[in-house]
Amino acid sequence: MCTNKLLLPLLLLQLLSSSSSAARTHKLQLQKHLRRLNKPSLKTILSPDGDMIECVHISHQPAFDHPFLKNHTIQMRPDYHPEGQRLFDDSKVANQKPRSVTQLWHLTGEKCPPGTIPIRRTKEDDLLRASSIKRYGRKKHRSIPKPRSPDPDLVNESGHQHAIAYVEGDKYYGAKATINVWEPRIQQPNEFSLSQIWILGGSFGEDLNSIEAGWQVSPDLYGDNNTRLFTYWTSDAYQATGCYNLLCSGFIQINSEIAMGASISPVSGYRGSQYDISILVWKDPKEGNWWMQFGNDYVLGYWPSFLFSYLADTASMIEWGGEVVNSEPDGQHTATQMGSGRFPEEGFGKASYFRNIQVVDESNNLKAPKDIGTFTEQSNCYDVQTGSNADWGHYFYYGGPGKNPNCA
Repeated sequence: MCTNKLLLPLLLLQLLSSSSSAARTHKLQLQKHLRRLNKPSLKTILSPDGDMIECVHISHQPAFDHPFLKNHTIQMRPDYHPEGQRLFDDSKVANQKPRSVTQLWHLTGEKCPPGTIPIRRTKEDDLLRASSIKRYGRKKHRSIPKPRSPDPDLVNESGHQHAIAYVEGDKYYGAKATINVWEPRIQQPNEFSLSQIWILGGSFGEDLNSIEAGWQVSPDLYGDNNTRLFTYWTSDAYQATGCYNLLCSGFIQINSEIAMGASISPVSGYRGSQYDISILVWKDPKEGNWWMQFGNDYVLGYWPSFLFSYLADTASMIEWGGEVVNSEPDGQHTATQMGSGRFPEEGFGKASYFRNIQVVDESNNLKAPKDIGTFTEQSNCYDVQTGSNADWGHYFYYGGPGKNPNCA
């Protein structure tokens, strides 16, 4: 009996020591990962939303942690830019002229010095919210809509739901859209709502290549409900490659004025002022890199072609639209909103939209897409409706409230 009484304190001490050692190890891992993500900066700008925007020398950005980019010469501008007729004229749309947006940190009036790029600083709390340090900044598997899947559970097994327009069956060298910006309500911290362009290559198996860009609200990734500009890429269907923004090596940023992952301001209001952003992603026919442009003035940077297998050549499908994550158990549906949280039939000023959707062809020309299809898993939760006119070219309204009397 005495022996047992003596052993209990010793066991408790061992457990406490082991727990303390594990905590120290985890803390060291956190600090190491933060050092890897947060490169030394020449200037720090404190955004009104609490973000710290670090001005990092262009040659020290996270992209160059990639072993294949150690001796890379930065391409400071694309060799070619897509050409094409502008398919819409805002001035002809009475009382429907959306306004341009900027990023919240610009309100400080401060800028990053020449030769640097702005990077949103990753904080320890950001890492602690992730399921693991390794998965921080990465999407879960199967988050791309497969419009013609014979098995609807295949697209929804991780809770991702979509309302999209898409084209396939041709060779695509890029895509463009003007996207209405909102701040949808998110029900659970581990859910998100986004609106984006997908540039896709390969099958929908584990070798799928994807380049993505748009806006998102993701409390899990950013720690708030702000609407933020984002990019994503993967060459293996989100398994081991790729990430959001600059949270891994890959995307090379050249622009000193726009920060990936920073808040967009202002956003659209129901029956109020409407704001939208234009995004263009295209493949430079000379070097083969995939470039991204924000608005009419900001060429942000590029994804080197070697990151991809199928997209090293061309894309086989383009998708535009919204995506949310439903984390509710037992078949229940989340009340996380997509777009404005309103169904597409409500129209301008109420529903969210994509307008002037275009593709880039083999001659590097922007043109209207042919044979546009639409897809949604549950149209009573989130829906999409396409249209075309002389003012907005090809467009669609999309989105919805999620859980409602017709979407349990």
